[in-house]
Amino acid sequence: MTYESTAKPPRILTPEERRARDATRKVEADQAMREHQEAQRAFYANRERLRAERLAREAADKGD
Repeated sequence: MTYESTAKPPRILTPEERRARDATRKVEADQAMREHQEAQRAFYANRERLRAERLAREAADKGD
């Protein structure tokens, strides 16, 4: 029994295709970093808001 692979060998890119691919990857990476940073800012802002609410509740409970 012989095994025949259906996988194709990798396609060799021309220098122009490689530059275009690299430029696209850079744009996508920059977009992903911006989205990540915005998500981090939103997360920490929400965390601080919840912490402030919790501390206010705890202070009100101790005041009673």
